[in-house]
Amino acid sequence: MDPTELKTLLRAFKSGTLDEDEALERLRHLPFEDVGDAMVDHHRALRQGFPEVIFGESKSVGQIERIMAALAARGNNILVTRIDEAKALAVREAFPQARHHAEARCLTLEQKPVEPRGRGTVLVVSAGTSDLPVASEALVTLRMLGNAAEHLYDVGVAGIHRLLARREALFAARVVIVVAGMEGALPSVVGGLVNCPVIAVPTSVGYGASFGGIAALLGMLNSCAAGVTVVNIDNGFGAAVAASMINRE
Repeated sequence: MDPTELKTLLRAFKSGTLDEDEALERLRHLPFEDVGDAMVDHHRALRQGFPEVIFGESKSVGQIERIMAALAARGNNILVTRIDEAKALAVREAFPQARHHAEARCLTLEQKPVEPRGRGTVLVVSAGTSDLPVASEALVTLRMLGNAAEHLYDVGVAGIHRLLARREALFAARVVIVVAGMEGALPSVVGGLVNCPVIAVPTSVGYGASFGGIAALLGMLNSCAAGVTVVNIDNGFGAAVAASMINRE
């Protein structure tokens, strides 16, 4: 239940179109709901503006379905991250209207139109094609959170002219998410060009000395460009949530 739905319920109770027992039943599981092996946080939308998001990587199909059922029963839009194709196909048997975003490794269920909430465009910029899964996760998350989101793919520093050719898109963005592996240099370049917040996402893409993304992480943390902040390795979801919060201000 989000703030709009709660206000509607309270108005209905106040006007007498919703009786006390019905109102109590609607509010019974408002804080959280125990579904056996998960405590579904139904207060999340009231506190943060979007329902609880399901991290699917280490959950079974049954666990994902039980959490989705609890969220769906209250009319929520649902986002499942880090879900592989086999799990997604199994979950879609129970929720046939759900959509699997294979490249992003996400599953979404839209039960109502996504409310536009952002004030501007969030631009997702990725260095190479190998960074697409993380960039796509950010893009799906941004759109589910009500942002206008665009993307620039494969514009890394190995061919900087590709990035500079799209500078109009960079300058028009309200927030930029930059996804890069290898040495993680791209956020510093973007941070030196734009006048908006830059959220850097290091990826685990790279050869042995990249240490699974640690080299990119450290490079981004040591960026000489002001206004660059950094999230964890491969955390496209976290970057998108942070960008969404900035874009609402």
